[in-house]
Amino acid sequence: MKRLFSILALTLMVAFGTANATTIANTSTAVTTVTTMTQEEAPAEELGFHQELKKRFIEGGAGFMGIVLLCLILGLAIAIERIIFLNLSTTNTKKLSQSVEDALASGGVEAAKEVCRNTKGPIASIYYQGLDRTDEGLEAAEKAVVAYGGVQMGQLEKNVSWISLFIALAPMLGFMGTVIGMIQAFDKIEAAGDMQPSLVAGGIKVALLTTVFGLVVAIILQIFYNYIIAKIDSIVNNMEDASITLMDLLIRHKK
Repeated sequence: MKRLFSILALTLMVAFGTANATTIANTSTAVTTVTTMTQEEAPAEELGFHQELKKRFIEGGAGFMGIVLLCLILGLAIAIERIIFLNLSTTNTKKLSQSVEDALASGGVEAAKEVCRNTKGPIASIYYQGLDRTDEGLEAAEKAVVAYGGVQMGQLEKNVSWISLFIALAPMLGFMGTVIGMIQAFDKIEAAGDMQPSLVAGGIKVALLTTVFGLVVAIILQIFYNYIIAKIDSIVNNMEDASITLMDLLIRHKK
């Protein structure tokens, strides 16, 4: 009897252990499966802005994308040079006019010319040219101011036309890349003899990337171009006002 109870207890222990082992194995398998599915279904890590931009640039192709990038680099170089030049050309017109008037009253034309020599900017140069012609009469001084004002305006607008060229050229190159990419996509369709999206999707995406980058370059350069034009207009208006002020000063000095 005792032997029977011992065998029965041993059988129950073995059965219970097997069930636990099976449960643990099943649980481990389920965890592994869920982990694998989670890893497979987990979204890929998002790229940063610079990595994404680099990826899209490479996908667009080195040919047209390189030319569009060259337009951006040259346009920005010219724009930055013009902005620096225009900022250096900006002069406090009221302060300069007052200094010239005081110099005319105290030391005459030569003292006023010395003030203009020590002042940077196109307005000071115009003042100097007008003062330098005072011995020939007010009419000669006025002609000198007008003529030299045109020269200074040309200096302010130097190389600005190149920026407008790059603004027009960048999207045109983008559109050309798009058209060529579409032609290549249709060539693949013709060669395959079947309209499969996988054949043309990559080509169309590459083609559209050139247009996007061309438009982005044009927008960036357009912003700089408008700022430069506004700065030039402001300096030119100051030059015109300063010219009128100079002639008034010379008329009063002659009296």
